[in-house]
Amino acid sequence: MKTKDLTTVALMTAVLLILGVIPGIPLGFIPVPIVLQNTGVLLAGLLLGPKRGTLSVLLLLLLAAVGLPVLSGGRGGLPVLIGPTGGYLLGWLLTPLLIHLGLTLLKKQPRPALQLLICWLAGVLCVDLIGSLWLTIQSNMPLVPALLSNLVFIPGDTLKVILAFTMAKSLQAHSLFRKTSN
Repeated sequence: MKTKDLTTVALMTAVLLILGVIPGIPLGFIPVPIVLQNTGVLLAGLLLGPKRGTLSVLLLLLLAAVGLPVLSGGRGGLPVLIGPTGGYLLGWLLTPLLIHLGLTLLKKQPRPALQLLICWLAGVLCVDLIGSLWLTIQSNMPLVPALLSNLVFIPGDTLKVILAFTMAKSLQAHSLFRKTSN
């Protein structure tokens, strides 16, 4: 790995760590809080691409797995990774790759609205689906209520996608985040 790659992965992991300091908002009817950290996951996918973006998210999850309090609200440890939020965290790990695959399909028609839709599908819909499936298995919650409970995340997560997409477009002008094959 090149020094630039290590630097960008470390920088994005630091962004994810900083966003993890902000506590989640508990909802009460679902054991999954509203968090800001998923905005960083979207940024990782948009700015770093599939390999480096996934590495930065993986590094965050590895730090959490060894017990460091790096997830939203100072949570960490294996119980968090296999608990009710585990599926969402797995979805985070897939988000950079899914964003890349979707945006690659749009190379010939790089319309911002379609790019934004791809980011939403990868970073919100896929994460919520994987999270719901995990929640069903882990918490013995029926699938339909698990899926319906995720509707509460859609408005805020949509705003996070717009924020991450706008930030990524602005930051890509900087040489550190200029698109390269990865």
